Amino acid sequence: MRHKHGYRKLGRDSAHRRALLRNLATSLITHERITTTLPKAKELRSVVEKMVTLGKKGSLHHRRQAASYLFEKDAVSKVFNSLATRFKDRQGGYVRILKRGLRPGDSAQMAIIEFVDYELKTAPVAE
Repeated sequence: MRHKHGYRKLGRDSAHRRALLRNLATSLITHERITTTLPKAKELRSVVEKMVTLGKKGSLHHRRQAASYLFEKDAVSKVFNSLATRFKDRQGGYVRILKRGLRPGDSAQMAIIEFVDYELKTAPVAE
């Protein structure tokens, strides 16, 4: 059993794993919904929730901490401006993970990770 083992290694060394999570976090914050494998989504959840918490605190120190982790300045400003105001009354649980089925090539379990208030924008149906 894997009790008390803190994180998933995802088959990568530590530098590659950190870079992967930084890329995924930047993409999720930018696009608000991404598709990835289930273990990556579960690891990404804790990273993104910590970023939103930094955004809610809002000081210069917290902004610099987020900027040192995320790859894009636009993502940092989005965390501190729009996401922090959207989730100001929420005490946690900012993202949801939806299972999506198996990937055809290697049968990896896929998942969609998105912010809880994300609404899929669809084109109106012409009648």
